Amino acid sequence: MSRPTKQSPERGSARTRLLEAARDIIRAKGFHATTVDDICGAADVTKGAFFHHFGSKDALGVAAAEFWTETTTGFFEAAPYHEPADALERVLAYVAFRKAIIGSDLTEFTCLVGTMAQEVYASAPDIRDACGRSIFGHAATLEADIETARRDYGITGDWTAESLARHMQAVIQGGFVLAKAGNDPELARESLDHLDRYIRHLFHVAEEDPK
Repeated sequence: MSRPTKQSPERGSARTRLLEAARDIIRAKGFHATTVDDICGAADVTKGAFFHHFGSKDALGVAAAEFWTETTTGFFEAAPYHEPADALERVLAYVAFRKAIIGSDLTEFTCLVGTMAQEVYASAPDIRDACGRSIFGHAATLEADIETARRDYGITGDWTAESLARHMQAVIQGGFVLAKAGNDPELARESLDHLDRYIRHLFHVAEEDPK
């Protein structure tokens, strides 16, 4: 996703610069390939200052996931997909918004917590759990609109708002993986187009006419 406006009260502090550097470098290189020296150099902070704020690289990973959650929460809360009056339109607008913020630079639109979770799920459970809280927490923000849309459109079935919200994140994260594997952001956009079609199929509404 494109870089959100940062809301941290510590903006400009050494800790915040370290977290911002970690966010950007890990998205570009991955967690294991990113060194403390890389982060300190990008943040213009000494190693002593790094270990003053974070007891280890893993501790930095947990804090980076939490920082990502804090900054992206405000970004999505202010996004225009909340504006439609109809709940299903809000869900579809969310998908359209996720597609719209996919730019040409993979490191700018891909997900920090998704990147880290794939790498460290077995080796660093504290980081994995922080990433999980971020991903599942964001998914949960969609559940109320999905449930309202189910009620308004008379949709029944063996799926839940929670399961669809998680599936939406699976498609988005999978699209990021495909974009990285193919070095082509269009692969992520294509995944979002299919997600839009899938949701319309679930709710028995027609696909929008191409403009």
